[in-house]
Amino acid sequence: MSPKKPRTCKSPEEVFHNYICENEDLSVGIASIMTLMHTIKNAKYSTLQELRETLHESIKQMKQTDHPVAAITSGCELFMRFITLIEDSESIEDCKKRMLARADIFLQNLNESRGTVARIAQKFILDGSKILTHSKSRVVLAAMKEAAAQNKKFQVFVTNTDKRADTMETELRKAGISVTMISDAAIGYIMEYVDFIMVGAESVVESGGIVNKLGTYPMAICAKEMNKPFYVLTESFKFSRLYILSQDDLPDEYKFSPTMKKDKVKLSMVDYTPPIYITLLFTDLGILTPSAVSDELIKLYL
Repeated sequence: MSPKKPRTCKSPEEVFHNYICENEDLSVGIASIMTLMHTIKNAKYSTLQELRETLHESIKQMKQTDHPVAAITSGCELFMRFITLIEDSESIEDCKKRMLARADIFLQNLNESRGTVARIAQKFILDGSKILTHSKSRVVLAAMKEAAAQNKKFQVFVTNTDKRADTMETELRKAGISVTMISDAAIGYIMEYVDFIMVGAESVVESGGIVNKLGTYPMAICAKEMNKPFYVLTESFKFSRLYILSQDDLPDEYKFSPTMKKDKVKLSMVDYTPPIYITLLFTDLGILTPSAVSDELIKLYL
């Protein structure tokens, strides 16, 4: 099903917001890329330099929303690299047409990536499996639905961290999957009973680690201690040229909402999970070990 087009809007921020509000199944990364395509089609510019500046301003506006900046950054970086390889056109209109043609191909590949990841990951879900996941991840949900469509019977434990977790529970139940909501405090207790963990990612960094919703890191530590496989399901457009080694290396724009009130104590919305705690990454590029991420990033940006 094709995403709905946003209503006529004045700013990239509004376009971005409407894409997400009108398409609940649309990821933040893809919504940000669609917003840049909208900018290319509708903004006024006469040179490539003006276009680049306009696109960067659009990205800046999207980062001022309450949506994950890590996902916006990684998706937009790869998109910008992909479309701006074309610079030899005689006119700006010709360049615009060629950019949009490439952008359409790029977006089509991205729209297919979640299904590819789901098909790969569902093979690891067997009858009788007990799986722990963190809040809601669209790609994890897709993999579980794919497994359920294969008539596999399994149980899922979902951490009840926010409203998105409630949505995850509802969607799993609709698919006929047995699901139990647990508190974050119950992770250590439930870890003994699950077979493996499946989580999504807002961004995959050069070290092979991931940036994801706060609470992913302690879940991974617990899994490592109890010898449980920790699987990450993610599309390759979330691969980012950012090298992180610790929580302190996370950019502030990843951690804090720009709309957060100044008088409130700031608590990061995400954490960094080092590669040592990750067993495998299921991606549209195939099944990867964390150490293979840097090689794939080089290929993506060549």
